[in-house]
Amino acid sequence: MEKIIDESKQGESLVLEQKKENTRKLFIESYGCSMNFSDSEIVASILYQEGYNTTQILEEADLVLVNTCSIRDKAEQTIRKRLEKYNAVKRINPKMKVGVLGCMAERLKSKLLEEEKIVDLVVGPDAYKDLPNLLSEVEEGRDAINVILSKDETYGDISPVRLNSNGVSAFVSITRGCDNMCTFCVVPFTRGRERSRDPQSILEEVKDLWSRGFKEITLLGQNVDSYLWYGGGLKKDFDKASDMQKATVVNFSNLLDLCAKAYPKMRIRFSTSNPQDLTLDVIETMAKYKNICKHIHLPVQSGSNRILKEMNRLHTREEYFALIDNIRRILPTCSISQDMISGFPTETEADHQDTLSLMEYVKYNFGYMFTYSERPGTLAERKLEDDVPEEVKKRRLDEIVQLQRQHSEFRTKAYVGTTVEVLVERESKKSDQEWSGRTSQNVVAVFPKAHYKIGDLVNVKITDCTSATLIGEAIEYAII
Repeated sequence: MEKIIDESKQGESLVLEQKKENTRKLFIESYGCSMNFSDSEIVASILYQEGYNTTQILEEADLVLVNTCSIRDKAEQTIRKRLEKYNAVKRINPKMKVGVLGCMAERLKSKLLEEEKIVDLVVGPDAYKDLPNLLSEVEEGRDAINVILSKDETYGDISPVRLNSNGVSAFVSITRGCDNMCTFCVVPFTRGRERSRDPQSILEEVKDLWSRGFKEITLLGQNVDSYLWYGGGLKKDFDKASDMQKATVVNFSNLLDLCAKAYPKMRIRFSTSNPQDLTLDVIETMAKYKNICKHIHLPVQSGSNRILKEMNRLHTREEYFALIDNIRRILPTCSISQDMISGFPTETEADHQDTLSLMEYVKYNFGYMFTYSERPGTLAERKLEDDVPEEVKKRRLDEIVQLQRQHSEFRTKAYVGTTVEVLVERESKKSDQEWSGRTSQNVVAVFPKAHYKIGDLVNVKITDCTSATLIGEAIEYAII
C-alpha cells in the first residue's frame, strides 16, 4: 500500500479543552478516513458531558477508545496491535476500560467481546449517543455492545468538540452512510444507508466555527455529492417525498451555495466525491465563489471499463473523461486527486494499462493508491476470486505510484513563478523558522515566518518546489 498524502493525523490521540469538574480521563485514537476523525469529535463531546476530560497519556486513562477503519486488512491489523498495547496497560491498571468504535466495531461485533475478550464495549457508528448507557453496563461488570445502524441518525444536534485542533480548519459532517454498493467496499455494511443532515444545523455549526476563529471547513461525507435534504429520511426514499418536500429540496450544490454566501471569508472544502454523482451545478457553484477551494478528490479506482463494471462503479472511463473535461473547462485552476486500486479480481495487463493511460490523460495532482485487499462481507468477497497474485498486484501498484510521482511533480512545478494564497496551519515539519499551509488547490506550501501567524491567509510567491510541496516567500496578506 502507498499513499501520497499527509498521514500526520493517523492514530494520534486527541485532546480538547479541560473541564475542572470532570474527574475521569478519556484517551481516544482515530484511524482511517476523515469521517472517523469527525466522529471522534462527536464522541468526545458526548463524553465531555459525562465527566470525561481527554488525555494524551494512555496510562492515566479511565477509558480508552479506538475509532476504527475496516476499509483494508492492514488497517484492521494496525488496530489489533493497538488493542494489544491497551490491554498490556490494562493489566497494570485493571480499572481502565477499553472500547472499539466505528466500522471495525460494526463488522466484528461480538468477536471482539466474546471470542477474543479484548475489549469491554463495542459501539457502531450510529450508536454514539448510547455511550453513557453502555458505560453504565460496563461499570456494572457487563460487556456492552450497540452496533445497530440507524435510518435517521446524523448527529446534527451534537456540537462537536474540536480535538487537537489547530484552531484554523475543522470537519463538518453533512451525510452518513452510503448507497453505492461498490463491490470492494465495506462502508454500506458498516455505516448503513445514506441520509443527509439538516442544512440549518450545518450552517449553525459553521457559524459557531467562524465565531471561534476558524478559517476553513471541510464538508464531509462518504459521498458528499449525494447530499439531499428533503426534511429528513433516507435518500433512497426521496421518491416517496411529498410535492412540497420535492419543491424545497436542498441538494449539494444548494448547500455549497448557502455556506459560501453566508460565510464569504470562510474557506470551504469538501470530500469525498463520486464520479457518478458530481454534477455540473456543483462545479459551476465552485466557480461562482472564491471561498470554495478549487480541489476535487475524485476517486476512479480503475481505468478499465470492464473492471469498473466488476466494481459496480456506475460510470465508464469515457464518462469520467467527460467529467474531467468539464472540470478543466469550468475550473481551469482546479486540482484533482484520485483513489486507485491495483490487482482487483480478474484484472489483466490490458486492464492495468487502461489505468495507466487514464492517469496520463488526467495527470492527477496527487493520489491514494492501494493493492486490492479482500474485505469480508463485501460483494467482491462473496462473488469474485481474489485471483491476481500478490507480486503482480505490487508490481502494478509500483507502476501506478511511479507514474503518479511524475504527474505530481509536473503539477507542482507549474506553480513555480506564480503567486498563490496559502492559509497558515502549522509550523513546518522541517524548520521552526517556516510556516506550512495549503493553497486553495490543497497543495502544501512552506515559507519563512516573518511577521505572519497561524490562521493568516497569505499571498506567497513560489520560487521552488519538491514533488509534493511548494516553497516560496510571503508577499502580503491575502483577502478572500
